[in-house]
Formats: sequence, C-alpha cells, structure tokens
Amino acid sequence: MFDVNFWQWAIVISSSLLMFLISPFAKTNDTFFRAKSETNHAPGVFLLTSSMVISWIFAKSITNAANLGMAYGFVGGIAYATYYLSFIVAGIVIYRMRTKGGYNSIHQFIGAKFGMRAVAIFSILIAFRLFNEVWSNTMVIGSYFGEKGSSPYYAAVLVFTALTLAYTLKGGMRSALMTDMVQMGLFSLLLIIILGVLLPREQGDLGKFVQSGEWKLSQGLNLLFVALIQVFSYPFHDPVLTDRGFISTPKTTLKSYALATVIGFTCILLFSFVGIYARFNQLEGEAPVAVSRSLGAAMMLMMNFIMVTSASACIDSAFASFSKLTVVDLGNPEKASAFRGRIAMIILAVVGTLPVFLGPEILSATTISGTMVIGFAPVFLCWNVKVPPLAFYLSVGAGVVIGLLFTLGWFPADLVLFPGKYGDLFSVNLLGTVLCFSLFFLSKFLKR
Repeated sequence: MFDVNFWQWAIVISSSLLMFLISPFAKTNDTFFRAKSETNHAPGVFLLTSSMVISWIFAKSITNAANLGMAYGFVGGIAYATYYLSFIVAGIVIYRMRTKGGYNSIHQFIGAKFGMRAVAIFSILIAFRLFNEVWSNTMVIGSYFGEKGSSPYYAAVLVFTALTLAYTLKGGMRSALMTDMVQMGLFSLLLIIILGVLLPREQGDLGKFVQSGEWKLSQGLNLLFVALIQVFSYPFHDPVLTDRGFISTPKTTLKSYALATVIGFTCILLFSFVGIYARFNQLEGEAPVAVSRSLGAAMMLMMNFIMVTSASACIDSAFASFSKLTVVDLGNPEKASAFRGRIAMIILAVVGTLPVFLGPEILSATTISGTMVIGFAPVFLCWNVKVPPLAFYLSVGAGVVIGLLFTLGWFPADLVLFPGKYGDLFSVNLLGTVLCFSLFFLSKFLKR
C-alpha cells in the first residue's frame, strides 16, 4: 500500500540530510557571517540571485499567492507578485548607499545618520520579522501532516525546525546560500511539473488562466496598489534580503537584485495558477492543499516537497541573518565568532517555535505587518537627504502607530477611501505613507 505519510516524512528527512551534506563547515567568521568561500571569494551573481529568490519564495508566501489566485484569479496573482518589485527597490538603494555613501551595512547607515537609539528600534522591528519567519513557515509544513493542534502536526513542526537548524549551524550564511542554490533548482523543477499536470486539465489554455478574474478595486486591485506602495518600505525590514546586499561587489549585487526581481515575480505569478485551477474547479480551503488532495497522492507529495524546499530556504536564511544581527550588527565585531552565531541560531529556533504551541492570539500579537513599517520608506529612499535624527523617530513611529491602529480595528472608518476587500488596507497605506513622508521632512522645521 502507498503510505503518503511515510513518504512525506521521507521527503522532509532526506531533503534535510541532502542540505546537510551540501553545507560547508564554516571555519572563519567571513564564511559564517558573510558567505565567503574557503578561498575567500564573495558569492557570484548566480549564487546570490538564487539565494535571494528562494529565500523570499517561502512556504507561507506561495500559499498566499495560490489563495489569492483562487480568490481573484490572475489579478490576485499579479497583486501578490508585485511585492517582488521589492528586490529592485532594495537593490538600487543599497547600491547607491554603498557607492555614494560608503556604507558597509544597513546598521552602519542608521547609526551614523540617526544614532544608536534608532539602531535599537530598527533592530527590534527586524528581529520580530525573523522571529515570525520561523513559526509562519513551520506551521505551513505542519498542516500537511495533520490538523492544527494534532500530534502529527506538532511533530512535523519540531522535526522540520531541528533539521533545518542542523545544516544551518554547520556553515551559517555560506550554508544558507549554497543550499538555497539547490533548493531554487528543486523549486523550479517541481513548479514545472505541477504546472505540467494542471494546465492540460484545463485543455492547456493558458489564456484561460490569464483572463480569469476582474480588474476591479474590490476584486484584487486594492491589494495590487497596496503592494505598489509597500515595495518602497517592505524590503528594508527584512534582513534576509538586505544582508545579501553587502556580501558581494556593488555591481554583482545590483545585477543579482535585478535578476531576482524578474525571476521572483515570474515564479510567484506562475504558482498563483495553482489557486486559479482551484477557482476553476470550485475547490475549498487552502489552495495548495485542496488542489494536491484533489489530484491524488503523487501531487500531494510534490506539493509537500515544494513547500519543504521553500520553507527550509526561508528559515535557514532567517537563522543566518539573526546570528549576524545579534553577534555582528549589535555586538562587538572584534569579538564576533561563529560559536556565538550558532548560539544565536539555537535561541531563534527555540523562541521562534514557541508561538506554534500558544495559539492564534499570540501569533497575531507578535506579527509585524507591512503596514507597520511604511515609515521605513522615507528613511531609505531619502537616505542622502540631510535631516535631523528626529526624522527617523517621527516617520518610523508614525508607521508603527498607524499599523497598530489598523491591526486593532481602531482606524477611523471615515478615512477608508476605497470600496471592497483590501480597500481599508489600501487607504491606510496610502494615507499613512503620505503622513510618514510629511513628518520626515517636517522634522527639519521641528528641530529648528
């Protein structure tokens, strides 16, 4: 008898063992924290691009893309794929910060321009982001093994986290990049296979997928406009993305960000076709799970494999970035060591897994949303504009407050400008971003 559960476990364990074998053992700080090779070479375009793409095509992300495809058709897929324009925004800003400003890290820039208190606030916000990456991705993996709260669900979460931690401990950032390259290859192959199964079932009519949905505000366009606003702030609260902007030469890095934009946008849009297929066939529930279950055990295993690949790529990068954040960026670089970096990874693995066992309330309370960080837009887009340190606190503070008001349901209904689903989110981000930019520049006069 074909035991799906057995093969699901086999995928998790075997893929993790493969990643462990691929991972180099980091003997130096440059290898562990900056992903340099044993011969002291920085990552090239191919390695850097594949790492950036797969670390952002995480399990929760592709689930969201498929669900939006199911809800709104092609419009939903375009809306979510638009977030991947974050790559080119971050790439251009970081390139200019390095070549024109001479900065070697985001933390160096913030510390030099806004002071160490600003560094502390910024670090807290991005630490929450990394913390969220752990539980949000492991929960997706757990859902393929059992219902939330069941023993198989918890077992899958714990085992998957431990196995991912094991190979990341081995080589730090270098492990993350090397395994990301393999995981990107696996993801691409599996995506081709999955689409190769789904498209013929709709007579291979690609136009049918592209023409699905309606280009209306209430049918996904609201979210598209939210994404267009947030791409100017969202990438800067993710150290997984920004850390990779400082480990190769500026030109190599800019090329990688540009390629990652095209590849990431395309991959996430194509995966939304899974949800569009679910829409055509009136399936219910989480789109990837519903589609895979409707097509039998083989598709279930392929979907499970693609989720494992994307989730592990995201979590290993989160571990690597957290170790750099705590040991190098916030610590004493002279005392930084791979040993301390490994301890930091273990701490994140434990703390990041705890919310899975504490219920949905704690998950909501610990989530930093894209709206809460809209105040980063003027800080980074106007990085070379002369403003007092107050500009950081006003802009970032306003963004956090607005995000909290919206999350808690306290945003005034009279200020919702657009109808339909996500209309309130669009309104909040539009008005909030205008406010953040206004306060950023107003700080010059307030200081006087």
